[in-house]
Amino acid sequence: MFINKRVWSLSLTILALAMTLQFASCSTANQSAEVKSAASATPATTSTADHPVKIVRLDPAFDKLVPPDAKVEKLAEGYNWVEGPVWNRRENYLLFSDIPSNSIYKWKEGEGASLFLKPSGYTGKEPFQGKEPGTNGLTYDSEGRLVACEHGDRRVSRLEADGKTKTTLADRYQGKRLNSPNDLTYRSNGDLYFTDPIYGLPKGADDPQRELDFCGVYRLSKDGKLTLLTKEITRPNGIAFSPDEKKLYVASSDPDKAIWMVYDIQPDGTTANGKVLFDATAWVKEGKQGLPDGMKVDRDGNLFATGPGGVHVFSPQGKLLGTFDTGVPTANCSWGNDGSTLYITADKALLRVKLSTKGAIL
Repeated sequence: MFINKRVWSLSLTILALAMTLQFASCSTANQSAEVKSAASATPATTSTADHPVKIVRLDPAFDKLVPPDAKVEKLAEGYNWVEGPVWNRRENYLLFSDIPSNSIYKWKEGEGASLFLKPSGYTGKEPFQGKEPGTNGLTYDSEGRLVACEHGDRRVSRLEADGKTKTTLADRYQGKRLNSPNDLTYRSNGDLYFTDPIYGLPKGADDPQRELDFCGVYRLSKDGKLTLLTKEITRPNGIAFSPDEKKLYVASSDPDKAIWMVYDIQPDGTTANGKVLFDATAWVKEGKQGLPDGMKVDRDGNLFATGPGGVHVFSPQGKLLGTFDTGVPTANCSWGNDGSTLYITADKALLRVKLSTKGAIL
């Protein structure tokens, strides 16, 4: 068959142009997919949660704490496992830990989330062998300095005013290294109380570098003396005082004994008369996500405690009043703004809800 050379040349040109356009279209689609994937891992700006948290009201007393139109907002997401929220009242922002990434993030209204400190809890030269190297619980001392529980470096540290220098407050008990400090709270007299389970050790309870054969709850007095308060809790975790500081609450994140304990504070600052405030072991067996973890107490002594199923609200006597069912493992919470906003670290996201009650701002 005879084909005119000019027609053949024109056909080849059209074919080449079509192939070029098709390749460009595919490339653009691939680039768009990559951008979308990267964006989804970036902390989001303030927005309503895609799957709103279910607020479960079990007692009329709950309605006095949580407004009928209360909504839980999702402020930031895309992290690994967030913990330790604490409000900076001087500069009006929230800090929280992302433990696996060895980072502390800052969230501020109108600005969103940004990296505040990295590395946060592990400063070793060799790569960390475990899953949780970073800081966990965070708080502020009376001078406004950030105090943190560090998993990887196995200590309680204070970040000095220059924002760079760290001072070790506690890293050993009777000459032996702590396991991995988890959560902490100050008493008004300046004594620091903290928990020390094994979650930051690369191999947990069986880690060869473990030096203490128990998990403790401690008091670090103003003069630097470290006192063991109790070692009866298998996995001590969240810790908080009642408003009058006569009671100390400690969560146990042992799935076989998922409980919240309450202790009387003695005149010398030690604990006594420990008893179970609430037992959530059955919830764990039912498959509810999470374990007793961080908590805060409002001005009337009600506990807002993270645990299996979300954030539970208990009366001072241990009666369950209601729950913020987050649908994911939920690690901790903190008062913020004027004290009536509860910030929640829920798995990979930061949430908040406006309440009718208030808690103390550090």
